[in-house]
Amino acid sequence: MTHTAAGHDDDLARRLRVLEDKEALRALMIRGWRALDRKDWRAWIGCWAEDAVLEFGPWGEVRGRTAVRAKVEEAESPYPSMQHHILNMHFDVSGDRATGVGYMWFVAVTDPGAASSPYAMGGPYDWEFRRGPDDGWLLTRQRLGVWWTDGEDTLRAFE
Repeated sequence: MTHTAAGHDDDLARRLRVLEDKEALRALMIRGWRALDRKDWRAWIGCWAEDAVLEFGPWGEVRGRTAVRAKVEEAESPYPSMQHHILNMHFDVSGDRATGVGYMWFVAVTDPGAASSPYAMGGPYDWEFRRGPDDGWLLTRQRLGVWWTDGEDTLRAFE
């Protein structure tokens, strides 16, 4: 093998690793947020690092995986059903660290027997990740902004 061929193989392996990492990050987010829809708090929080930080306007900063789970579970448990949509995800990977952006579209049923519209909100996500000890990715920071709401949040969970 020539030096040029070895360099090409190394570059190809590096690019493949980045693509695999981006797919793993996308899968992590989809797996986690589908777990939220099922209220599978254990599966969802398993996507977060122990020292994770959640930043959400009305709540300020929530620090630590246990506190993040408690706050989100408290807020979202009362809804009979929910859908968490993550749109336009993009990730940048640098070694064992990564960042990402996307958009949230959250829809919650507040009264399943009523003919009213569900409560919805949307805004930007900004994420930070690190590679975990098992080579998988973990969410270390999430910033979530709310740009719009629709309907009435009769449960007042996001104040």
